[in-house]
Amino acid sequence: MGKIKTYKWDAADYLKTEEDIADYLAEIFKDNNPALELAAIGDVAKARKTMKQSAKKANVGVNSLYKSLSKTGTPYFKTVSSVLNCLGFRLSVVPLEKAV
Repeated sequence: MGKIKTYKWDAADYLKTEEDIADYLAEIFKDNNPALELAAIGDVAKARKTMKQSAKKANVGVNSLYKSLSKTGTPYFKTVSSVLNCLGFRLSVVPLEKAV
């Protein structure tokens, strides 16, 4: 059996429209997986090419922001909130749907 050829895949390459971005974030946030949510926010920042501006607004270095928004990152809440704001989003609190 021959070698299997794989290719690098980056979600940011496929987030072309505002609808793509909104749908992507909505789906990711349904799973309640903080590590995945942070990575998705990073994907959106990369797709919009706003990491530098987001880092400045959050008062962190660009490399630090990349690390914070990775699956292993542990950013401060303020950092996440600032980045979302820079991307045109905000967090909101809504009641969980009760199981029927």
